[in-house]
Amino acid sequence: MTDLVLPPALIYILGALLVPLLPARLKSAYLLMLPILSFFMLINLPPESSLRLDFLGFDLVPFKADRLSLIFAYIYHLISLIGIIYTLNVKSDLEKVSGLLYAGSALGVVFAGDLFSFFVFWEMLTVSALPMIWARRTRASQAAGFRYLLVHVCGGLVLLAGVVMYVNEQQSIALGHIGLSTPATYLIFLGMGINAAWPLLHTWLTDAYPEATIGGAVLLSAFTTKTAVYALARTYPGTEALIWIGAVMTAFPIFYAVIENDLRRVLSYSLINQVGFMMVGIGIGTELSINGTAAHAFAHILYKSLLFMSMGAVIFRTGKINATDLGGLYKSMPWTALFCVIGAASISAFPLTSGFVSKSMVLDAAAHGHLAIVWLTLLFASAGVFHHSGIKIPFFAFFAHDAGHRVKEAPLNMLIAMGLAAFFCIFLGVYPKFLYAILPYPVDFVPYTFPHVLSQMQLLMFSALAFTLLLLAGIYPAEIRAINLDTDWFYRKGGRLFYLLADKLFNGINRGGERVFIKGLAGGLAGFARQGPAHLAWLSLNPIWRLSLDREERQRRKAALYRAFETGATGLALMAIFVSLLLGLMFIIGS
Repeated sequence: MTDLVLPPALIYILGALLVPLLPARLKSAYLLMLPILSFFMLINLPPESSLRLDFLGFDLVPFKADRLSLIFAYIYHLISLIGIIYTLNVKSDLEKVSGLLYAGSALGVVFAGDLFSFFVFWEMLTVSALPMIWARRTRASQAAGFRYLLVHVCGGLVLLAGVVMYVNEQQSIALGHIGLSTPATYLIFLGMGINAAWPLLHTWLTDAYPEATIGGAVLLSAFTTKTAVYALARTYPGTEALIWIGAVMTAFPIFYAVIENDLRRVLSYSLINQVGFMMVGIGIGTELSINGTAAHAFAHILYKSLLFMSMGAVIFRTGKINATDLGGLYKSMPWTALFCVIGAASISAFPLTSGFVSKSMVLDAAAHGHLAIVWLTLLFASAGVFHHSGIKIPFFAFFAHDAGHRVKEAPLNMLIAMGLAAFFCIFLGVYPKFLYAILPYPVDFVPYTFPHVLSQMQLLMFSALAFTLLLLAGIYPAEIRAINLDTDWFYRKGGRLFYLLADKLFNGINRGGERVFIKGLAGGLAGFARQGPAHLAWLSLNPIWRLSLDREERQRRKAALYRAFETGATGLALMAIFVSLLLGLMFIIGS
């Protein structure tokens, strides 16, 4: 490739560095221009473009485009533009810069053609996400940010160890299909799985996302897990373990989301549930399932961001996010309520929404693979997500008991951003060929068949009926003022226990060593070195002074003797006596 290739990641990252230098009146226009410029340059690149460099004898490929990377790049550009519009009223340059760096890092990962570039952008993704958590400036967000950093640093080290071992085995840094075969490939697999929020490794997501800033949560929901989805689709397609990992991911978050009071935490659990569908698609590994994974990632970024934006608008106007503190907001925020309902319909895979035309591909792939248990699990998960995100989120935020909030509608920029996301949720559902045309493989799939539509409507209606009956019976457990324990309890408590044990053990050894060696032996030697000569002189002179001096005079001379040795002002005769005694002592010891 000889034509000039300017990677989108470079446009975002370099563009981010200029943000603090711009005058306030130009900043908004500049921020909006960056994703548009980057997208325009991307679509005008020749097919299969790449950028190759020689690096220490390795073929470094910081940019390589194919259909799998392009579909993720398209949605990343779109959601970054929507996110910028949504946060135009945010004054903090820190959030703006970190958001652009975060999006640029995600684009760097999806276009990386070698493991070195991949790892660099992968780690940049972690670092650039932190300011969007810490920028909320609460004690909870600070703690969540540190835990987020700890988990992802550990994951990065696991990934790095696997990459180093893999490169040593293959003698190549090319990024492509890896598969599970050696310890190196298992380490890479695990490192990617941490970012994908696999079961037992997922709590960084439900811990950090609800504590992020209003705009930060929107971007966080779009990039980290979906970048891991891309990475696994690139390197481990057809890996059977992912089918079962994904099936568990779709099921277990439902139980947490149903009883959770914090609505952004409900969305975080729901996010894990949806990523599980993508894991199943990657694990099946057929063209239909990979297409379904890519399509569902595309659709999921739109509707999940829309739901986070609607909840962000609620926080912005009311300062509340718990289901127990909200309700009746449709009167004050009708447009936000409408956009939230569209997002809820999409995540529930309601016909004529983006979720329906993408999720059904993964379900069909599981059916074609004769994976009956997995298919039933996905069906159960589809009903569950409608229950906790499709109904619970809009109902308790906007239509439940009136909590008495009388606020303004969301700001215009937030409404425009939510409107754009809602438009694409409907547009892709009505016209799925637009989405299917950019998928990695040719699509021979028709979502709107009578069995598809009928089965999905039955699923949704019965789930809605169950919600209604539980609500009328007064046993629906949504409005619970409680803190729900997740698997992070083990490393939170375990970390504290380790700290206490380490404090008692190692600091105990340290304190004992200080008493014995520093204050004891070293202190004694220092004291002897400081006052030993004076002691020897006093021991030598005291018998002579006893013959001629009284007690009071001897004490006065003793004090004067010690002062003389401390200040170095001893007389010549006294020093001669001391040297003679010292030489005599050395002679006795030596003999």
